Amino acid sequence: MTDILIGAIGVIALYLFSGLRVLREYERGVYFLLGRLRPTKGPGLIFLPPVLARMQKVSLRVMAIDVPPQDVITRDNISIKVNAVLYMRVKTPDKAVVGVENYLYATSQLAQTTLRSVLGETEMDELLANRDKINAILRQTIDTRTEDWGIEVSAVEVKDVDLPPEMKRAMARQAEAERERRAKVINAEGELQAAEKLAQAAHIIGAEPAAIQLRYLQTVNEIASENNSTTIFPIPIDLFKGFMERLAPAAPARALAETTGGERLPAPRNKGKAKV
Repeated sequence: MTDILIGAIGVIALYLFSGLRVLREYERGVYFLLGRLRPTKGPGLIFLPPVLARMQKVSLRVMAIDVPPQDVITRDNISIKVNAVLYMRVKTPDKAVVGVENYLYATSQLAQTTLRSVLGETEMDELLANRDKINAILRQTIDTRTEDWGIEVSAVEVKDVDLPPEMKRAMARQAEAERERRAKVINAEGELQAAEKLAQAAHIIGAEPAAIQLRYLQTVNEIASENNSTTIFPIPIDLFKGFMERLAPAAPARALAETTGGERLPAPRNKGKAKV
């Protein structure tokens, strides 16, 4: 009798010991007792009745799912290849096990179809310029669809956009033309500012006659400091103004009378004809 009791105690102890499980801090145990879902257990030491229960471990850590390259035609009819990465975590372990057969595979397939559908409604320039906006739309769409599965999507990032070679050459030509346009605009703005400053300098020099003489002496000093064998002395045109006025022919008094009197005088006679 004693041997039977000791054997029974040993079997019970072995049964209880074989049902012990240890779950880490980031793990939860979704277990079924006689086929029915029981409350989630963990972390720490838990007891799982052997034969009667079955448990599936679920990790609560953030997982990165690589979305393979997808062939996408944008709204402006440009064929591209785009891949992305999705960051997700299990928020409700029992829904992730009961609500979907394989939540990792389902989330990956949903991310691929969402990536194609969202980028198909986007133009190429918007995809390249507003990458953050596209990522936010992708994250919101996938997170809404996976909420019933107990999955929380924290971020979706578009990694690489593979353009056709013809499109790359066209974008390179466009960028080069844009750089040339900016260079011309900057050059024109510089000419405008220089013209404004020269106009201000001319106004100041015109108000002060001595300023032009000082500027003249400064220019001569700069030329002489370069060790040149020939020095050019510019002469102001104002020095020749008096000579030009004296050499200019004086207008006849008769022409002045014709222009100021209002009446035309008779033409003078030809003396040669009068003698004949």
